[in-house]
Amino acid sequence: MEPIVNVVLPVFAIIFCGYVSGRMKVLGEASSEALNGFVYYVALPVLLFFSMARVEPAEIFQWQFIGAFALGSAATLLIAFAISRWVFKARMAETSLFGMTAIFGNTGFMGIPLAIVAFGPEAALPAIIATVFQSLILLALVAALIEMDLSGGRAGGNALADTGRALIKNPLLISSAAGIAWSFGGAKLPVPVATFCEILSAAAGPSALFAIGLFMVGKPLRAGMGEVASMSILKLIVQPAITWWLVVNVFEMAPMWAAMAILMAALPAGANCFVLAQNYGVYVQRTSAAVLISTIVAVMTLSVLFGMPIMDPK
Repeated sequence: MEPIVNVVLPVFAIIFCGYVSGRMKVLGEASSEALNGFVYYVALPVLLFFSMARVEPAEIFQWQFIGAFALGSAATLLIAFAISRWVFKARMAETSLFGMTAIFGNTGFMGIPLAIVAFGPEAALPAIIATVFQSLILLALVAALIEMDLSGGRAGGNALADTGRALIKNPLLISSAAGIAWSFGGAKLPVPVATFCEILSAAAGPSALFAIGLFMVGKPLRAGMGEVASMSILKLIVQPAITWWLVVNVFEMAPMWAAMAILMAALPAGANCFVLAQNYGVYVQRTSAAVLISTIVAVMTLSVLFGMPIMDPK
């Protein structure tokens, strides 16, 4: 229970502070959009670059761990796409964000500290690998699908070209690619650059979570509750259950890595879902509500998870 109290509750508290600040009119209505812009174009790109530039290339390729986490995410994503398209009749951009929210966990701002508190400093590496995987693969996929949908009505070639140009200019993808390139280059970041990145990237998580609270002021949580509940169930129950099955029956890895694969899959929806949604102006209320509700419910689901034998890496 100590990891939950020390990590999950503070995350929810930051969202709550944003909500209270908005309700008390300490900050205006435009504050959420301004904070989101700061996260999307400044703090989060720096964080992604900094995280990837410091990881040794050889350490990234933990194939058993990646396989379990990636296949669990992919299976849950397919289920999410089916539910969104067939049950809720959503357009592709909304379906993409529905799927992202159902599998994109808060690995950076919750997963890494939670892993360290629960399993020690050595558990930071699998959390970082999960963060890199999500940032590099899932962000690119969802951004591409949204761009393709929003460019609808044009010829296929033009839509593809527009999507390609938008992705090339996407700050999250640019920073991720730059970080990986630096990592493969083998050079260490100069101390002033590393200090700059460390200070600025630390603002990304709190700012995004605070912006969610601001955005939720005056927004009814009951709106789209079926979709919000579906995303939360997929994220907190279905994805970790599939990943657990893969860890037990398909992949072989050390006990700590097995526990970390399940833990990374069981985290609540990450604030980056809201950041991407607000940047494109699509599905914003649903994603923000899902981040908030899944974070609250995660206090219970993660408590249950940590009581299971497989989460004891000894």
